[in-house]
Amino acid sequence: MRKLLILFSLLFSLALCHAQQPKWMEDSLAAARERLRMHPDSVDLILKKAGWNIKMGEYEYAKTEYDHVLHLQPNNPAALYFRAFVNTKLGRYNFARLDYTNLLAIVPGNFEAQLGLALLNDLDNRKTEAMDQVNMLVEQFPDSAVAYAARAGMEMERKQYLLAEYDYTQAITRDPTNQDYVLSRVHIYIVSRRFAEARRDLDLLVSWGVPRASLQTYYNAIREKK
Repeated sequence: MRKLLILFSLLFSLALCHAQQPKWMEDSLAAARERLRMHPDSVDLILKKAGWNIKMGEYEYAKTEYDHVLHLQPNNPAALYFRAFVNTKLGRYNFARLDYTNLLAIVPGNFEAQLGLALLNDLDNRKTEAMDQVNMLVEQFPDSAVAYAARAGMEMERKQYLLAEYDYTQAITRDPTNQDYVLSRVHIYIVSRRFAEARRDLDLLVSWGVPRASLQTYYNAIREKK
């Protein structure tokens, strides 16, 4: 289980990377292709190559690789999870839901699978189901900043700003230096016309070393709305 959680953590961070594609990334993908060419049935190499496909936004290629893994190992948790992820990116929601469901049958209660399924349902306009699932996730993992932040994101979408502020504050309490959580709370404060609190959070980010210039849009919004 520990090995599985480490793998999820590494691949999940890879999946969420939206950086541009510098030459070193292209070289790394080419190297992964070459190693895989020499060992076409190596599950580890297929997963690594698929991870690079995801990082570069090549979701169809990644799906093909996860299909291959699941042909070799039908219950491979990482392949199920990330095939669900790429199917979501490709708009194949029913297939993604099936993979998450199958993963939860193999690894009951898995945090990443439950979160992925909740976010998928929210995206697929199953709002009540999604909120029920993320509420359950917060109850099961009360120390998880990610669970609170996920619920806050859904609440923001529904314009439930007081609830979202509470959940982002809970997320920040558990992950005190997460800039994304603080910026999301800044957005709530600005929308709610709580400008002193918005400035407090912006100044906090600057004190952490975030360039003030990168936050200027937020500072301007405070001035314009006063």
